[in-house]
Amino acid sequence: MENSADIGIIGGTGIYDPELFSAKREIKVHTPYGETSDLVTIGEYSGVKAAFIPRHGRGHRIPPHMINNRANIWALQQLGVKRIIGPSAVGSLKEAFKPGDISIPDQFVDFTKNRRYTFYDGGQVCHVSLADPFCPELRDIAIDKIKKLKYSLHSEGTYICIEGPRFSTRAESRFFRDVIKADIIGMTLVPEVNLAREAEICYLSIATITDYDVWANYPVTSAEIIETLAKNVEKTKKLIAELVATIPAERNKCTCGKTLEGALV
Repeated sequence: MENSADIGIIGGTGIYDPELFSAKREIKVHTPYGETSDLVTIGEYSGVKAAFIPRHGRGHRIPPHMINNRANIWALQQLGVKRIIGPSAVGSLKEAFKPGDISIPDQFVDFTKNRRYTFYDGGQVCHVSLADPFCPELRDIAIDKIKKLKYSLHSEGTYICIEGPRFSTRAESRFFRDVIKADIIGMTLVPEVNLAREAEICYLSIATITDYDVWANYPVTSAEIIETLAKNVEKTKKLIAELVATIPAERNKCTCGKTLEGALV
């Protein structure tokens, strides 16, 4: 099929253009859930077909609470995508998670409030398991690549996802850090990861840290955040290129493709 892909990339903050890929073309995928964040770009890298969607749309025009995650994930599934790489920019809730570091989270806590979390709104009920929400094979590959690239890495971590678009109060930030014991904080992981699991697609989160959240008394300027973000974007693009070329075609080391077995009522 001409309009098909093996790997999906949902570009996070700063990653709007799929510069990594050749033979690029843009397509519009019609979904039952409305429009995707932007046109889907189909391209190739090292012989691997990939589909790219900028999560916030080009120009960062869609706030986190308004992203049409169901349309994005459904479109990628329709294109044949079996694995999704989801880079995002996050804040740090721990001293050790420094700006410029990369976290490959293994858990999340959902503090969002008003999103569309499932494809199963009625007629059939689905209780999908998210005990281990991220694909173990993709995590292992990403961790190995990051070590070889010598980027500062946190190979485990809990991502707390908040509704946005506002940032946390100091009291909330301390609660997330001291009570929830989360490591990083962002606004876009949920329900992207939920829906990928319902679609039986492997999902990997690459969380790049831009700053310390407001629990810390580290004065930070917008210029510093933008500078760190720009450096993180270059790291992320290089990492994605390494991943796309390495991820095997067959899924033999995870059960992500069998998620719905026993989940449908």
